[in-house]
Amino acid sequence: MSVRLYCGNLPRDLEREAFEAIFEEDIDNLVSVKLIADRKTGKCRGFGFVTAKTDEIADTLVEKYNGFALQDATLKVEKAMPRTEKEDNQEASASSSNSRRSGNKKGNSRRNNPAGVAEVESTTTAPDPRWAQDLAKLKEMLAAQTTPS
Repeated sequence: MSVRLYCGNLPRDLEREAFEAIFEEDIDNLVSVKLIADRKTGKCRGFGFVTAKTDEIADTLVEKYNGFALQDATLKVEKAMPRTEKEDNQEASASSSNSRRSGNKKGNSRRNNPAGVAEVESTTTAPDPRWAQDLAKLKEMLAAQTTPS
C-alpha cells in the first residue's frame, strides 16, 4: 500500500526538477513526486507530496528528509493526512465557485452557509438568555395551535 508524504517549507522559487532531484537516490522506492504550484503564476506554493511504495519506506524517508536543508530552508516531511470525501467535495465546489464568483465584492461569507442561517454549536443545551422569554412564548403559541387532521 502506498503512503503519501507531505513535504513543506519549500522555497517559493523551487522548480519541479529540483524537487524531484532531492529524492533521486530513493526514486526506486517512490510511486510519485509532485510539487504543488500556483495556477496563475506557476511558482511553488511551498509544499509538495511524495508517494512511497510502503509504510516502512515512508518512515525511512521521513527520518531521512525531515530537517533536510534546501536553499536556506529546512524541509518538513511527514506522513500526509488522508483526504476525506467531504474535503474533496469542498475543494471541488470551492474551486468551481471561485471561478464563477471572481467578481464578487462581498467576500466569502455565504460560501459555506448559502442560506445565511446562523450556525449554532451542537453542544448548547439552554437557549440564549436574551431570547429565552420570547422562545417560551413561541413554544406556548405552537402548542396552542391545532393542526387539521
